[in-house]
Amino acid sequence: MTGRALPLEAYVFLYLCAYLPNVIVTKLVTSQPHPGLGRPLTGLETLPASLIISTVITYLFIWLSGWHKDAHGVMLLGRRIPVPTKYTLWSGLGTALVLFTVPLSFTFQGVSIPFIQLLMRGDILIIAPLVDLAFGRKVRWWSWIALFMVLVALIITIGDRGGFNLPPLAILTVVLYTVGYFVRLAVMTKVSKTGDPASVRQYFVEEKVFALPLSVAILAAISASGFGSQSGALSWGFVEVWTDPVILPLLAIGVTLTIISVFAIIILLDPRENAYCVPLERAASLIAGIGGSLILAWVWGLPHPRPAELVGAAILIAAIVLLSLAPRFAESKARAARAEAN
Repeated sequence: MTGRALPLEAYVFLYLCAYLPNVIVTKLVTSQPHPGLGRPLTGLETLPASLIISTVITYLFIWLSGWHKDAHGVMLLGRRIPVPTKYTLWSGLGTALVLFTVPLSFTFQGVSIPFIQLLMRGDILIIAPLVDLAFGRKVRWWSWIALFMVLVALIITIGDRGGFNLPPLAILTVVLYTVGYFVRLAVMTKVSKTGDPASVRQYFVEEKVFALPLSVAILAAISASGFGSQSGALSWGFVEVWTDPVILPLLAIGVTLTIISVFAIIILLDPRENAYCVPLERAASLIAGIGGSLILAWVWGLPHPRPAELVGAAILIAAIVLLSLAPRFAESKARAARAEAN
């Protein structure tokens, strides 16, 4: 897999297929009572192990796939070790910030996890065209329309959940997440949105070899410091989880996280504008969430998605169809015009 072997929409579909089991397994682990604890596990109890597993699997993938050969490296004890450049180092910091604020968002009392995640995704859709404009990239009409459609879907769902009533620290978490993603998109746009498969591989390796262990270290620091009411949950997730039967579904979560990260980087580093690529990636993740919720409701009897969430999913599907078809119509029209001119 090089990043250009298939059409972009095919990678979006594979991304969605990897995200769907991730959503289902994660929800089952955190909604069904744990035999030893007598209650469902929290996100902070499951995240450390799944993130560590994803880190190990990502490192194995980088080595076994040979992608590390495209990254910058230094010789250490006779082996070439991938290292980030100053740009991918910044991107790694942004990615670690994203990975750090996601678990922090799980700790706020009275704030539902789906609600704050929806806010965090919506912010990314707003900054995508801003990054394009800042780097002088043209944002075409279908990207603006699709972006508007996605924002409408998010507004409908957010309105159905009661608006933006959040404590100050939760607002800060959303801001830090957005800053981290902005840094990542800005670096991608500057150095790697070229369409070169080797550039995709280089970026993935240099970003992940730094961001993943840093995010695990930040979680470990939170656990060791006793910060917040959920530090005990983090401690369980770092220490006791490894001898618990729940480690098997967490292994599945870690594997799918790695697969998701590979397809995500291919989508986001496509040479087309961020206002095209980011809504595709964000919409696919939201559709996976809605699809997973429907499967969980039908098979395991969990709560059915709210009508507003289904309306939002339908709008997102329409946005993906627009992003898939409009560029092809434009290219066909341009070819026809060139043929007529000749």
